[in-house]
Amino acid sequence: MKEVLAELITIGDEILYGQTLDTNAHWMSGELDEIGVRVIRRTTCGDAEEEILQALREAEQRADIILITGGLGPTSDDLTKPCLAKYFDCDIIMNKQALAELESYMTSRGRGLNKLTRLQAALPEKCEMVSNERGTACGMWFNKSGKVFISMPGVPHEMKFMMREKIIPRLMQEFELPIIYHKIVRLAGIGESWLAERIEDWENALPQNVKLAYLPTFGDLKLRLTANGTDPDAIRLEVDQLIQDLLPLIQEYVYGYDDDSLEFVIGMLLKKNNQKLALAESCTGGYVAHRITSISGSSEYFNGAIVPYQNEMKIEQLGVKPETIEKYGAVSEETVTEMVLNVRQKFNADYGLASSGIAGPGGGTPEKPVGLIWIACAWGNEIKTRKLNLTKDRDVNIQITSVALLTLLHERLVKNN
Repeated sequence: MKEVLAELITIGDEILYGQTLDTNAHWMSGELDEIGVRVIRRTTCGDAEEEILQALREAEQRADIILITGGLGPTSDDLTKPCLAKYFDCDIIMNKQALAELESYMTSRGRGLNKLTRLQAALPEKCEMVSNERGTACGMWFNKSGKVFISMPGVPHEMKFMMREKIIPRLMQEFELPIIYHKIVRLAGIGESWLAERIEDWENALPQNVKLAYLPTFGDLKLRLTANGTDPDAIRLEVDQLIQDLLPLIQEYVYGYDDDSLEFVIGMLLKKNNQKLALAESCTGGYVAHRITSISGSSEYFNGAIVPYQNEMKIEQLGVKPETIEKYGAVSEETVTEMVLNVRQKFNADYGLASSGIAGPGGGTPEKPVGLIWIACAWGNEIKTRKLNLTKDRDVNIQITSVALLTLLHERLVKNN
């Protein structure tokens, strides 16, 4: 079966200036993937005629479906309609159906049409109108030599409604689409290059219709298997078997699949065993508590947290010995050990987590540079500490440390249960 390819073109200076985030293309890519259309490129161009025309010419050479968003307003800086009229060599004329729907839409909101709003119903004569029940700018559908060009408004809720109700169903009718199936394996505690080396033989033996992608983020990693074919059940069985063959190589690092998050999986393990968690966060500043409590029902297993940012708070509120901080410093294995033991006891929890470090960008010394972090996990009478040497970027350090803490806890939960 021939692969059906799509290209997305977003039009608007505001996106190039960084004033507006293009969430439309991200969402559209996911919707197209669901029906077996592969997006090969996403292009953003400004409100300039030649840029728009060049983007259309290039997209026609690469893709079967070209989806365009933005630039459909009635003002002089909205160039999508005149550019499409020029590209398809036709005039812009008043579309009777578009005008009737526009009048009905405005009347339902207690407003009439002025000269400028009326222009929304003027469309290139070679297009088919696509109704927009959520706004004033209708969509446009063009066919050219087996290629489909579709223009939609840039307002997200209008575009999404049009895509789901009008565009997607028609694409599924007009194109013979394959099945595209993704399965994601989520891992933590192993780097991308180490993982690639470990699974090299397995990866080299993958069938031609299955592709593997490494998707690293801050501290954890996703392996995405993508398969295509015509039989959805057969594809799923094939991918599931490939994952079963993979697991013996990486089981110790796997914490979940697809949309699972570390905090969700941890929550389910704690809940299953009726166990409680407490946190003492210094350098992470409550970020781990935020992740834990982002899961609905976390009150069943999360007892609480303390953010003892100042040394005095570590001593007064958490019970760290003054001599420990004086001798070893706040960023030390000794201090984080006392933090994690004391917070577990203070909050009457089965597990405790603690962090102390130099998040940066200031505060480092030659002996203890920015990015030096100590973390710890305590359970029963046991404790596990880990030293991290991270970056000079504060936000990155906080995110990586949070994943490292959750990974440390996950390791213990799996081994202890």
